[in-house]
Amino acid sequence: MTQEPDPAAPIYPGRGDLVTVSNDDGRRRPRWLRLVTLLVVTVVVAAVAFSGYWAVRLVTNVDYLALGAGGSRSGAGTDDRTDRLQILVLGSDTRSGANSEYGTEEDSTGYGQSDVLMLVDISADNSDVNVLSFPRDLLVDIPRCTDQQSGVTYDPRPGAMVNSAMRDAGPGCAVDTINRVTGLEIDHFMLADFNAVTELSDAVGGVEVCVSEAVDEPKSGLKLPAGTSSVQGEQALAFLRARAAFGDGGDLGRIQAQQAFLGSLTRKIKDEGTLRNPQRILGIADALTSNLTVDKGLASVPAMVTIADRLKDIDPSHVSFISVPTVPAADPNRLVLDEPIASELFSVLQQGSDLSTPAPESAPEQTPEPSEAPSAEAGVSYTPVTVADGTGGAAVVGTVVELLTDGGYAAVQEVPAAGTPLTGVYYSAGFEDDAAAVASALGLRAAAAVQDDTIYGVRVYVGGDARDGLDALTATPDVQGTVNQTADQVSCQDTNPFG
Repeated sequence: MTQEPDPAAPIYPGRGDLVTVSNDDGRRRPRWLRLVTLLVVTVVVAAVAFSGYWAVRLVTNVDYLALGAGGSRSGAGTDDRTDRLQILVLGSDTRSGANSEYGTEEDSTGYGQSDVLMLVDISADNSDVNVLSFPRDLLVDIPRCTDQQSGVTYDPRPGAMVNSAMRDAGPGCAVDTINRVTGLEIDHFMLADFNAVTELSDAVGGVEVCVSEAVDEPKSGLKLPAGTSSVQGEQALAFLRARAAFGDGGDLGRIQAQQAFLGSLTRKIKDEGTLRNPQRILGIADALTSNLTVDKGLASVPAMVTIADRLKDIDPSHVSFISVPTVPAADPNRLVLDEPIASELFSVLQQGSDLSTPAPESAPEQTPEPSEAPSAEAGVSYTPVTVADGTGGAAVVGTVVELLTDGGYAAVQEVPAAGTPLTGVYYSAGFEDDAAAVASALGLRAAAAVQDDTIYGVRVYVGGDARDGLDALTATPDVQGTVNQTADQVSCQDTNPFG
């Protein structure tokens, strides 16, 4: 009689035997298969839990505010995956919360000021990125803005520093201001505080920077030996904040240092394949989102991943760092746009041109012939036109007055003006077409006309560049010359010996 095996008894297989377990239906399967199945299930569950954890963490990290402050928009929708994108990057000087160690809240009121202001322009095919820097001291006209959180409306502020645009009505007002200045339409913004820099530089393991001489700048805390160093944490922040340490101690030197830092960061991320490494991306994303405020359209993990995915294959030689062309204002501590080169640059950017390489050779642009309009047959124009002498008395000023008078402008008046290096045509609201006609009458390009509501009618500022005649003004401004460097170039910053 055969004895049935005890189900509770252990099984001791002999060599070559296969350990099996029974299913309820009596079929037997290898124990190793059950272990592998459990392992796979465990991994899948862990991955789902991990992904869910990071998704929740990253989303809850991010604060968001309105993209605009009541300014007009075209209403055209933008597909972040395939369309050209403009992202305004703002560096807040707020001292609230975790930033209190950098000063008191009295040092920065309201939403804070944007002491770093860069417009990142990504081409539709992801082949080119333009990073346009605006000096904090640049004087611009800030439009009427409504704080979308409180509903409070703030009056326009003509001739205000651009870094104050978001102080009262939030980053949406900075967006509306840059839209107005450039003629572009910004799709997103990212507002970062001091801690974003320290944590991001730590997350990537430091960023290499170079200075021509040793730096010890007390105000920012920057201390570097001459040559190349890797900075992270507080020293990375000090490098970006330092102003007196670079160039002539002004904001333009700091902008070039910031651009060199970002170029070095781009090279490191590209060379080390960071954007293809999920673990590193999560570390960077966590560092950024913990200290970042964005518009609602970017306040999700998929939206941020979309931006990262578009940038992962970009050639650093096609990441162009550009400074907005400026000249000193009447107050030498402030800057104004350098016209007409600034308007020409904005016009080129509106067309999405690649500024990282020279434009292809083409037939020279035809200089417009001075127009005959308004001629005697067409009637006399009584448009208020003034000619401001910024040359210090050059004969060309009289030539300009004569050309306009012969062209039928009956109300031309010559007025004195402070010396100015560049010639331009300016107009107040409602006189845009008249300004274009005046520019044409002088044989100037339409891009020379710029709105300025501090005057009435049309004013021609004749600058030092026209001393030898108007013919010198007909060449197309070299916007290629506005590119400071591309991200593949290693640059060493000149230090300020008096800083």
